[in-house]
Amino acid sequence: MPKIKQLDPHVADLIAAGEVVERPASVVKELMENSIDAGASAVTVEIQRGGMSYIRVTDNGCGIAPEDAETAFLRHATSKIRQETDLESIGMLGFRGEALAAIAAVSHVELLTRRAEDDFGTALLMDAGVLRTREEAGGPVGTTMIVRDLFFNTPARLKFMKRDASEGAAVFAVVQHTALSHPEVAVTFLKEGRRELQTPGDGQLKSALYAVLGREVALGYLPVKGSDEGLTVEGYVSMPACCRGTRGYQHFFVNGRYVKSRTMMAALEEAYKNQKMVGKFPGCVLHITTRLNAVDVNVHPTKTEVKFTSEKKLFDGIYYSVKTALEQSSMRLQMELEEPKQEALAPSEPAPPARPTARAVPAPDTPYISVPRSDQTTEAGQTAHPLYPGKQNFFQSMTTAEYKAQAARQKQAQAQLASNKKAESDPWTVTVHDGTPIVYDMGCDPKDEAFRRREELTPELPEELTAPDETSAAPETVPEPVSEPVPEPVQERVVLPEEAPVPAPVITEEAAPTPWRVAGELFNTYILVEQGDTVILIDKHAAHERMNFDRLKAQGYRPMAQQLLTPVVFTPAAEEGAALLQNMELLTQFGFECEDFGDGTILVRQIPYDIDPEETVSTLTELAGKLLTAGSADPDSARDDLLHTIACKAAIKGGQRNGPQELQVVAEAVMKDEVRYCPHGRPVAIELTRKQLEKQFKRIT
Repeated sequence: MPKIKQLDPHVADLIAAGEVVERPASVVKELMENSIDAGASAVTVEIQRGGMSYIRVTDNGCGIAPEDAETAFLRHATSKIRQETDLESIGMLGFRGEALAAIAAVSHVELLTRRAEDDFGTALLMDAGVLRTREEAGGPVGTTMIVRDLFFNTPARLKFMKRDASEGAAVFAVVQHTALSHPEVAVTFLKEGRRELQTPGDGQLKSALYAVLGREVALGYLPVKGSDEGLTVEGYVSMPACCRGTRGYQHFFVNGRYVKSRTMMAALEEAYKNQKMVGKFPGCVLHITTRLNAVDVNVHPTKTEVKFTSEKKLFDGIYYSVKTALEQSSMRLQMELEEPKQEALAPSEPAPPARPTARAVPAPDTPYISVPRSDQTTEAGQTAHPLYPGKQNFFQSMTTAEYKAQAARQKQAQAQLASNKKAESDPWTVTVHDGTPIVYDMGCDPKDEAFRRREELTPELPEELTAPDETSAAPETVPEPVSEPVPEPVQERVVLPEEAPVPAPVITEEAAPTPWRVAGELFNTYILVEQGDTVILIDKHAAHERMNFDRLKAQGYRPMAQQLLTPVVFTPAAEEGAALLQNMELLTQFGFECEDFGDGTILVRQIPYDIDPEETVSTLTELAGKLLTAGSADPDSARDDLLHTIACKAAIKGGQRNGPQELQVVAEAVMKDEVRYCPHGRPVAIELTRKQLEKQFKRIT
């Protein structure tokens, strides 16, 4: 056996560095953790070539004392712990004192640090762990660490590094985790001189979520908050319909530290059971806060794996917090429509004049009264009516009694208008002329043929708005409009006196409109529900399937059964037949009565009441497939899979014609938030707002 010798200190440092520094992302992680431990409120990370050639981490923390600058690069030199008992309750991100020593051993390091109470800072230059220069230098309060040429003296490790793009992506992931774990810290990330990420550092997790994951992803997340016996779970989880194909969007933090835990992943995904699609995984940003002595973070050099004194308590805390958030959420998916594109005109092509046309549309529910004004005057010097040039302005010809009556009606109409925004935004104007209401478009030409056809533009208005006063003298005849050009009318509301206010009408419960109504059905598949300014499209099959599933679950896996007048005989595949015969007891719980009829044939005498007898064979075939794939899995999961099949077969089908009563029952369950997702995780309802529709028709921009 060769003689045993103690390793050279430099070689020992290289081996130790390999445990802590695996790649550039490891360097960034250790330096950012030191910055946060130093109390920094802003941290900037800059890399070049994926971090292999250049890494700079700058913070505004407390800085390092001049006498401690060199000591910080020694192995196991730390300010975080002092004695053995400190290891039982570690509250800092870094504590071993190995980070700076390991980084300096495999790179060229520059350090610039200054405390607030010092006039000058300290600048150090380290080369492969050896101090080269030390001097005083000016600089801001905080610490700047520059790492160049990582692994320049360890070619064996250098050859295992990936492409710059891959290493840069790993660094970016570390920066994202840090930003999400400490939303109170403003994090900036620069890559090749370009800013890739910046968080506000306002202490709000939602702000960090938007900055890191993006607006589109963040909009599909739900808030979570729960606590029990010293364990607190807070953060956000994705809606079941927004689950992804990988677990890359799952971020767990324990006492501010990013960790990886199978227990946490299992608890999260169990909460989504029967709500997400197969093969999809939920995303989350969950902060778990617990007692420091209830978790051991000193089990791995990178500190990404931790141990808990009670794994079951951790599982239950996450499971019930997420489950409650999903059950209490009433969010629906918004329909995404492409923004209409404006076709650009050629430079030489003039823009067409904006000339809206009058349309015969119903007046708003609560129309307001306005008085037109025109610069054209009659021979007597009185302002002419814009629609009928030969007639005096109605307002100028009113007596005092007429004015007061008109003012009272105007006041009542305006009070109603204040409670009806829809009427306020309508481009059509109601004008009272001699007690006769007229509807016209503000931008129309008064010479338009539609204006002369007043009877087509006259809506039905309440009697109090249309009936003239007893004192008003309405003319017996109305002069025909002339063909001479008339200036376009300009609307001006009458300024009413403050006295004699008329209270707004009170809507009683009997007269209150229903909050929603079934407006119809599309393609015999999607129920249209109108609710205010929102249209909700409901997948009737998915919604009814969920209703069946929840009902069967509530019945304890014992649905009602029906005896078949003529037993069904079928011959499944060998494996499927064996799976059915081996699970006869389970099938009986679901309302099936089957028996072996010999030669691989199965006789079915009874099926669940919800199943159509014509679908007996297809249902049992699908159940056999579920039993084969379930294998030795959890019995409860196997039962839920079978219930999925029964609920799906019993649900109304897309393309099937259903009566209004059936559609009403399904819509009511969805609108009451009793149904959100089908058992397979598909959404049952999607919202489409009036604003989205008006954008598509270019009514608004």
